[in-house]
Amino acid sequence: MRSRLVTEYLNKMTLEEKTAQLLQLAVPFFKGAKDSGQITGPMKSLGITEAQVDNAGSVLGLAGAEEVLAVQQAHLENNRLGIPLLIMADIVHGFKTIFPVPLAIGCSWDLELARKSAEIAAREAAVSGVHVTFAPMVDLVRDPRWGRVMESTGEDPCLNSLFAKAFVQGFQGDDLRNETDRVAACVKHFAAYGLAEGGRDYNTVDLSELKLRESYLPGYKAALDAGAEMVMTSFNTLDGIPATGNRKLMRQLLREEWGFNGVLISDWGAVKELIPHGVAEDEREAALKALQAGVDIEMMTSCYVHYLPQLVAEGLIEEKLIDEAVLRILELKEKLGLFERPARGADPELERKLVYSSEHRAVSRELAAKSCVLLKNDGLLPLDRQQRVALIGPFADSGDILGPWSWTGSQETAARLGAAMQAASADAASVTIAAGCGIDTFEEALAQEAAAAAEAADVIVLALGEASEMSGEAGSRGDIRLPQAQLELLKRMKQLGKPLAVVLFNGRPLDLSGVLDEAGAVLEAWFPGSEGGLAIADLLYGAVNPSGKLTMSFPYSTGQIPVYYNHFNTGRPQGAPDAQIRYVSQYLDLPNEALLPFGYGLSYTTFAYGKPELSSNSLTSQQPLQVSVTVTNTGSMAGTETVQLYIRDMAGEVVRPLKELKAFQQVELAPGESREVSFEIDESMLRYHHSDLSFRSDPGAFKLFIGTSSRDVQEADFRLL
Repeated sequence: MRSRLVTEYLNKMTLEEKTAQLLQLAVPFFKGAKDSGQITGPMKSLGITEAQVDNAGSVLGLAGAEEVLAVQQAHLENNRLGIPLLIMADIVHGFKTIFPVPLAIGCSWDLELARKSAEIAAREAAVSGVHVTFAPMVDLVRDPRWGRVMESTGEDPCLNSLFAKAFVQGFQGDDLRNETDRVAACVKHFAAYGLAEGGRDYNTVDLSELKLRESYLPGYKAALDAGAEMVMTSFNTLDGIPATGNRKLMRQLLREEWGFNGVLISDWGAVKELIPHGVAEDEREAALKALQAGVDIEMMTSCYVHYLPQLVAEGLIEEKLIDEAVLRILELKEKLGLFERPARGADPELERKLVYSSEHRAVSRELAAKSCVLLKNDGLLPLDRQQRVALIGPFADSGDILGPWSWTGSQETAARLGAAMQAASADAASVTIAAGCGIDTFEEALAQEAAAAAEAADVIVLALGEASEMSGEAGSRGDIRLPQAQLELLKRMKQLGKPLAVVLFNGRPLDLSGVLDEAGAVLEAWFPGSEGGLAIADLLYGAVNPSGKLTMSFPYSTGQIPVYYNHFNTGRPQGAPDAQIRYVSQYLDLPNEALLPFGYGLSYTTFAYGKPELSSNSLTSQQPLQVSVTVTNTGSMAGTETVQLYIRDMAGEVVRPLKELKAFQQVELAPGESREVSFEIDESMLRYHHSDLSFRSDPGAFKLFIGTSSRDVQEADFRLL
């Protein structure tokens, strides 16, 4: 039921004011902004009038309490009805305190810490004046060529759904009206953006509805079930129709089937992009199709304000469609309490105390350490604090460790690895720092300087990786190996015959050819955020034991992509007991499996698993079964193990994956300690989408797998009766 307040506002608005309420513009358009009036290039070509700015409903990319207050005050003075602006921004993995990129957060498998990171991001953003964040991104990703994999939590729909829920809860809390230190969440990108063809950003997506529902929709649904207030359309096509103009996807599925009545916003420029997509002849038709599809807010194009009034006058659009969109926007403003408190949480004095506080940075450091994944260790790590270390590479002393979508973060204040290692060692002078090369440039003089440092050291630590602009939006790469300059540096350092460890900074799984085999230890640090250097030093020197596990598989080669753990078996599986040698589904020159699979990650200790014990060999819809396994720390250091439960339906109505993650638990164990870990399996965990798109389980045979990764498991059989 509509509130009286928003209905009264709607009834007072002219058609032009309504359509302007659907317009989202960047900061320079607004009075009171520091760069107000600096409208050039594509922004100038929008043809936006002063009256349309005064009646616009929202602004993107604005933050900072003083500036937000100035913009909001100016807007209220110039808006005839005094309707406040919605302030939106990309607060993806932190505001000023930057946390690891979401793909790294996924590798922590720590849902509570992920929720806390979103809560801190919301707290900093809200006190700086932001009302809505364009996060979380829950796109399922299986192609590391796509730069935006860094913004997802990986290749598994179950795990993505759990993180989606955690992020939304962290951003929004329980009561947006009264919890002014929270922000509304906008889940993105709807839908299936992670399947962009060839891993190329903004590209075509084509998949069956069965696959869409089974693998790609669960993350969005989990975010909406957790209460996400907004949804952003994706840039891609689906069933041949761009998402921003896709009525089946937005009206039928999102709004009618799922019952979502929140705000739907286009991605940047996506309404006008219906023209180059080839489904709209001009901006007028683009406006028509986007509104008919259910898009409420047009981000940074002006099709709505220029053409919706004309389309209403011509009888091609009913004004009630515009009214519905306006009401949804006004209702969100009411839910945020903006009509009573247009300033909401913006507070310059509190902002100075709260943002980038030591308490927030401590959580960033903890999450960064838990997000790093130890990929290899031949006993080289942890380092002895007495060792002489040559820290070499373009990331040895780099602040470019925040990653994409950290627009308010500071590389200058980021904790750099070199200084952190010097502080963590017994003697700062024992850690020598040399660049060795650039990100993708090789200079002999730098290499010689690095060689001299390495010659005087007991161990070499190479800090290698991608610059932040090499991943993220528009960061697609056809070759996902390290740049050749860094591979050459690694080769030179290897020839010195010293123990050699590699720390990787990157936003995607890499082709580690020439890295994994050459190094004695490899630590995947991703883009670890503001406290990254300190967290990595904690790990390298053993103050913290690595516990991260991959949530996206690493390929042997780009030629395998997409490679993921929960694939189908095919009718001619490789390695079956009666399989032929050649005429099976395989590469002649590569393994089928990933080099490093989903769920993989080493520790400085070791864990042993007992045999899984089942309470019964069958379950029913009324009677679940329990499975337990004893896990023992068989090493000499305390550690955290992520115990993973997978299930396979042996014969479905449609083909089922070889394994599907269903649950996991993290256990902390002292050396020699054992603990029984138990899971309950109920009938709902066995449901899947059938060929008629119904979601149900089938009686029959199942396998369960419990282990330390999707590859390293023990199995048992049971039946659903």
